[in-house]
Amino acid sequence: MSTTVYESKSAEETRAIGEELGRKALPGQIIAFRAEMGAGKTVFSQGFARGLGISGPVNSPTFTLLQIYEGGRLPLYHFDVYRIEDPEEMQEVGLDEYLYGDGVCLIEWSELIDELLPADCIKISIEKDKSDDFDHRLIKVET
Repeated sequence: MSTTVYESKSAEETRAIGEELGRKALPGQIIAFRAEMGAGKTVFSQGFARGLGISGPVNSPTFTLLQIYEGGRLPLYHFDVYRIEDPEEMQEVGLDEYLYGDGVCLIEWSELIDELLPADCIKISIEKDKSDDFDHRLIKVET
């Protein structure tokens, strides 16, 4: 497993890092996202979608669990599992269909369903650097 660390000092830089990774995304990739509230998950996701060639608004699917974005070179299955109480709830929405489909899964709060995710998924964490500027983030990508 290798880790790449990106440094972001603004929302625009976080979006650009997401876009760069979206351009490199492959069918069937699963991205397990870990970050606290307000760390920039939605901003990163917006850039990621743009990197896939998806236009239009991208929002966190907090209350819907899943947003599907099409129209780019790959579909994006954007999950937010923050509100689930039991990982088995994910089976009800057909998680496996998306995990093993032709698109890319981006899963926010993935630690809540770790046992359902394959070991080889890409892990991304966004950490606020509170000792520095308010917008300073470290984005770690483990592949």
